[in-house]
Formats: sequence, C-alpha cells, structure tokens
Amino acid sequence: MPRVADACCAGSLRVLTPGPRARWDDYKLVPYAEMLDVIRARFPDFCRLGSRDKPNDTSKAWGVPGGKGQVGFITSMTEHFCGSCNRLRLTADGNIKVCLFGSDEVSLRDLMRVGASDEYIACVIGRAVRAKHFAHGGKGGMHGIAQSNNRPMIKIGG
Repeated sequence: MPRVADACCAGSLRVLTPGPRARWDDYKLVPYAEMLDVIRARFPDFCRLGSRDKPNDTSKAWGVPGGKGQVGFITSMTEHFCGSCNRLRLTADGNIKVCLFGSDEVSLRDLMRVGASDEYIACVIGRAVRAKHFAHGGKGGMHGIAQSNNRPMIKIGG
C-alpha cells in the first residue's frame, strides 16, 4: 500500500462556475460523499481535519494521520456551504458579485466615476449583500446555474 503519510497534497477539488453555454453532465459529476468513499476504500485512515477548517472556509480539509499535507474538497454543488459564505467578488471590470453563481452584479466603477461618496458606496454594497439569495444565486442548483445568464469566471477575472 502507498505511504500517503509521506506525500504532501495541496489543492481543492471542485466544479468550476459554468458559463451560459455550459452543458452539465450528471454522469461526470462525482458527489462529495462518493469521492470520500473511493478514497477511503484505498486509504482507510483518510479523515476530516476539522481543526484546520475555519468558520467560513469554502473547502473541507481531509488527510491522513501523520500526513504532511491535506486535500480540500469544495462541495458547492453536492453539499453547498452558502449559509456560511461571507464572500464578495470584485470583478475585473469594477462590479461586485455577492454570489459566484448569481448573475446579479452592482457596478462600483460607475459609482466611483460619478463621484459617489464612500458612505453611499458602502450603502450600495450593504444593500447588495442583504439582497443575496440563500443558495446558488437563487438558481436552484447546478442545472439552474447552467441555464442562467451568468458570466463565466474567465470573464469576471476569476
């Protein structure tokens, strides 16, 4: 059996944000629980490293006892973490997105160009955050996300 404890594993496994022409293939999506089952079949000591997880992390840390590294699982499709998400994304063209999967964007660039005050901009950001949908940008999951008019990560600077 391989000596996993000697390996240093870094990285995260996830499904990237689809663009409007994304074609979801449920057959190709491997749910989080299934990935764990496959890994544990080969490495029975593979366990959650919960002490390494921080309250608002997007990944779940796993590894083997005595190992030098960890594997992170980003489970946004099969076990979303939307309820603890505290992230905003500032796009390359000056918009904020309160959810990576949502198509709603607010232009901070335009507000700054017309000389809006810092207080007003903070108010606009607060309003956008309060209007945030609970999960998956209000799209109802991966199929709804794929059908939405959301810009892919390559077009927002991700």
